[in-house]
Amino acid sequence: MKTTTATHSDIRSYFFKGMKDGIPVALGYFAVSFALGITARNAGLDWIQASLCSFLLNASAGEYAVFTMMQSGASILTTALMVAIANARYLLMSFAISQKFDPKTHIRHRHLVGYDLTDELFGLAMSVDGYLNPFYSYGAMAVAIPGWTVGTGLGVVFGNLLPARVLSALSVGLFGMFIAIIIPPAKKNKVVAFFVGISFVLSYIADRFVTFIDSGVKIIILTVVISLCAAFFFPHTDDEEKEAG
Repeated sequence: MKTTTATHSDIRSYFFKGMKDGIPVALGYFAVSFALGITARNAGLDWIQASLCSFLLNASAGEYAVFTMMQSGASILTTALMVAIANARYLLMSFAISQKFDPKTHIRHRHLVGYDLTDELFGLAMSVDGYLNPFYSYGAMAVAIPGWTVGTGLGVVFGNLLPARVLSALSVGLFGMFIAIIIPPAKKNKVVAFFVGISFVLSYIADRFVTFIDSGVKIIILTVVISLCAAFFFPHTDDEEKEAG
């Protein structure tokens, strides 16, 4: 596999490649966070407060939980528990992406990448061949974070001026963007394509019929079960790693 040791020119190359790949993510974030800004406004936040929340939290489900709990007058402890459940899947993503780094990668890079380890940026990072250079993630974050933050602030200021149908259409854009991230690896690998399809089917079944479990917990359970099955029946070999590197 490739190492993270790189020249200044290599770092620039990784960074700008990350920015290029992150532009669709930023556009999707802008659309979705615009709708989130309306929720923040209904919770009593101004555009500065809402933008700061998006800059620090970087989590749609987590922020939505915060804003709705604030609006309902819930306690700080209850709000914290809800956010922890909604964002628990990021623990699994952190475990997975830690294996993508060169073992020599400094801890500060691991922490900085973890700061904005969202679903979509995780997908981008995991699709990189060989070891993940942290500057690739920094490049993607450089456009994704402003998209999410600015969109939230503008949603607070202008969101209520847009028709409900327009806001609904903006929210759907993020799902299309996420599909665009997972389709290329699925086209290259039949095993990946199979488990992507299985995940869609099981997610639909769980959402439709398993109503007694929180959606965040269901995501975690499905992720663990499907990942373990994929790793057990189709283990990643050393030869495949050499080909990727």
